[in-house]
Amino acid sequence: MKMNYMKQQPALTNFQLEILKLFSFNVSGNELLDIKLMLSKYFSDRLSKRVDTIWQDKKLTEQDMEKWLNDENQ
Repeated sequence: MKMNYMKQQPALTNFQLEILKLFSFNVSGNELLDIKLMLSKYFSDRLSKRVDTIWQDKKLTEQDMEKWLNDENQ
C-alpha cells in the first residue's frame, strides 16, 4: 500500500482571492499602508461588534470587567 505523504492544501478563500487580485497592481508604500490600515480597522470593527453583542447577551456590567481586571489569577 502506497502512502500519500503530500498534504492537500485547502482551496483559497474568497478573501484570499480578492487580496491576490489587489496585489496584481503596483501600489506605493503610502497606498499599501492605507490598505493595511483599512483592513485593520475593518477587522477591529467586526471584533468590537461581536464583543458588544456577547457583552449584551450575557448582560455583563462594568463591575464584571473591574472584577476581571483585578483578579490575581489573570
